Amino acid sequence: MIATVITASAALLASPAAGLLGYRQLKRATYSKQLRITTPDGIDESGFVRVGGIDQWISIRGEDRRNPVVLEIHGGPGASNLVFAPRTRTWERHFTLVRWDMRGAGKTFGHGGPDGQGEMSFERICADALDVTEHLRARLGVDKVVLVANSFGTVFGLRLARRHPELYSAYVGADQNIVAGGRDHSAYHDVVERLRAGGKRKDLATVTAMGSDPSAWTAEQRSDYNKATVTSDPLTYDTMKTVVMRSLWFSPLHTLGELRHYLQAMTFSERITPETGAVDEWADGTEFNVPFFLFHGELDVITPAGPARRFFDDVSAPLKDFTLVPDTSHFSSFRHPDRFLDLMVTKVRPVVTGERVAR
Repeated sequence: MIATVITASAALLASPAAGLLGYRQLKRATYSKQLRITTPDGIDESGFVRVGGIDQWISIRGEDRRNPVVLEIHGGPGASNLVFAPRTRTWERHFTLVRWDMRGAGKTFGHGGPDGQGEMSFERICADALDVTEHLRARLGVDKVVLVANSFGTVFGLRLARRHPELYSAYVGADQNIVAGGRDHSAYHDVVERLRAGGKRKDLATVTAMGSDPSAWTAEQRSDYNKATVTSDPLTYDTMKTVVMRSLWFSPLHTLGELRHYLQAMTFSERITPETGAVDEWADGTEFNVPFFLFHGELDVITPAGPARRFFDDVSAPLKDFTLVPDTSHFSSFRHPDRFLDLMVTKVRPVVTGERVAR
C-alpha cells in the first residue's frame, strides 16, 4: 500500500540537495543520541540471524530485560518498522521491542537483494515468524512473547495467534486488516464516494473502471487504487507525509542506500498480495486462545474500522478488547505513539504480567 505513495520520493533520495543532506545529518545525530540505551539491565542488539534459509535482520531493544517481550509483525508489504524507532523510543521503557525485517523487507532485502529472498509466500513468512519467535524465546529466556502486528502484517498476525497460543501471551492488532475472501467491498465503495464527493473525476473514472474485486486487478490498477485511497483522504495523506516520509528520511538507522533498498523492497514484496488477498479470516476461525486486542484508528480509510469491529465481535478469546483511537487514520500507533503506549501499558501489560504497572 504505502509503496505506491512514497516511491515518488526515490528521486529525492537519489540526488538530494546539499542543504537537505546537512539537515538530515543533524536530525539523525539527535535521534541517535535519543536511541541510546544505557540502563544496567537494558539490551540493544541487532544483526542478521539465519531464518528460513536466509539471513534476516532482527533488532532487540529495551531498557529492562525483565519487561515483556514484544515481537512486531510489520506491514507494507515489505515496509520495515525500523524507521519508526525514534518515534517509539518511550515504548522501550516498558517493553523489550523486537523489530524483524521479514524476507523481502528493509535490511533483509538490502542484504540479499531480490535474488536472495528465497520463497516469497504467505506460509513461508508465517514459518519464518515462528522461527524468529523460537529464536527470541531462547535468546531472551522467555516462554511467550506479545505479538503486535500492524496493517498488512495483521494478516500474518492472526494466523500466528490463532494457531500458536503456546508461543504468544497476547495478540495486538493495530490497523487490523480483515480479509474476507473477497466478500467485503466496503472499503472500495468508500473510496468511490470520497472521490465523487471531492470532484476527482479522473481518479473516479479510473477506480470505477477497475471494479470492486481486487483479485481481478492488474498491478497497475492496484497501484492506482492505493494512491486514490490515500490522496482522497486529507488525514491519511498528511500522516503519510509527516509521519511515514519524515521517519524514512531522518532514520538514524539507515543510510541513503538503505532507504533506496527500503523503497525497492516494498515494490518487490507486492508479489505476495494476490495470495494474502485470498485469505478468509472467518473461514480460518474466530476462536483465539490468547488475550485479543484491536487498537484501531477511528478514521482509518486504508483498513476501515467496520470490518475489524465485525470480526472482533465474532471472536472468542479468554479476554478481548476493541479500542478506537480518536482522530487518527492508518498508522495510528506511529502518529500518536504515546496513545498506543498508554493502551499497551494499561490494557495489555497487566494481562501478560499479572500486575498493573505505574507509568
